[in-house]
Amino acid sequence: MRFPVVLFDLDGTIVDSGWMILASYRHATNSVLGRDFPDDVLLARVGAGDLEQQMAEFDASRADELARAYREFYAPLHSELQAFPGMIELLRKLDDEGRELGVVSAKRGDIVQLAFDALGFGDVMDVVVGSDEAPRGKPHPDQILVALERLGAEPADTAYVGDAPFDVAAAKAAGVHAIGVTWGGIHTRERMEAEGPDAVVDTAEELYGVL
Repeated sequence: MRFPVVLFDLDGTIVDSGWMILASYRHATNSVLGRDFPDDVLLARVGAGDLEQQMAEFDASRADELARAYREFYAPLHSELQAFPGMIELLRKLDDEGRELGVVSAKRGDIVQLAFDALGFGDVMDVVVGSDEAPRGKPHPDQILVALERLGAEPADTAYVGDAPFDVAAAKAAGVHAIGVTWGGIHTRERMEAEGPDAVVDTAEELYGVL
């Protein structure tokens, strides 16, 4: 196998949660600030840093309040969460092959767990690094480096798969193979490709091919 260690972003990569994120951002900014923002503005920083840092883009003085409103609205939506076509099957195939797998997400670990509970794929993950477990979030490499340390893995043996420009930048900064996926629906392909991923794939089957 080319990469014995494969780390994944969560939103827009494994799970189709873009609609949940957008709805939760809209709820938070409307209920806390009484303001409407265009969709592209709401989604521009998804995946960068933690949620409080993302919310500071709208009002730094009320970032904690915005994040709290977001999470309260977001959590119940997991009853409707779905994975992208072929992704759960791919994860189980990689696990059956003996690869070490992990999630490195801009979400806190307890919020990642909601997706595991909803879709039942947490059992194949050898490591989970949320935004609350590293000094800096993506696009910095810190979270990926924490995952590598916990697994005892080398960057040369590792691929990181994500849909956002921040995922690609973090992977390259960590010295791992950066794979961009195009199906996320949160960021444009152009923004992601501008960071120079090592590979770009359009389907789960193509992803398996480069792994």
